Amino acid sequence: MTQEELLPLIYKKDERAFTLLYDMYSKSLFGVISNLIKDQEEAEDVLQDVFVKIWKNIDSYNEEKGRLYTWMVNITRNTSIDKLRSKGYNNSQKNLSADNFVHLLDDNTRLTNKIDSIGIREFVKKLKPKCIKIIDLLFFKGYTQQEASEELEIPLGTVKTQNRNCINELRNLLQVS
Repeated sequence: MTQEELLPLIYKKDERAFTLLYDMYSKSLFGVISNLIKDQEEAEDVLQDVFVKIWKNIDSYNEEKGRLYTWMVNITRNTSIDKLRSKGYNNSQKNLSADNFVHLLDDNTRLTNKIDSIGIREFVKKLKPKCIKIIDLLFFKGYTQQEASEELEIPLGTVKTQNRNCINELRNLLQVS
């Protein structure tokens, strides 16, 4: 089923549409979540939250502003970042033992592969070095624009402008309108 066929069913809140939506997009959205949230169980909870938000807020999706997938990825990233910043999540992470961190070195290479599950990293590598840095911080590492500004030691407005310009360059590479 195509996005064009699926959207009317979603707008009507057809139960089959939810299942189809989940089947079509859950793996790639889970990849985005896993990039930010390392704990498998927490990541699965966030995925569930993401699909509930998508379902409840589908009326705010505007086809003229972009693709459905892009809209869903933004919801996914924002929900993941909200989870990371939540007090409860931060408190639970403080209680982890050192044994839980042994796997990080092994997982680092697999994590890089998960990030690239939609194949975007190769296109990002073709951009200017400043764009690679900004996109890496904002999209792959989950930084806010303010955090990226501080990390790169450049004004917030410059980060916003460069981000917009870099995304436009990436769109041109991908030939996406």
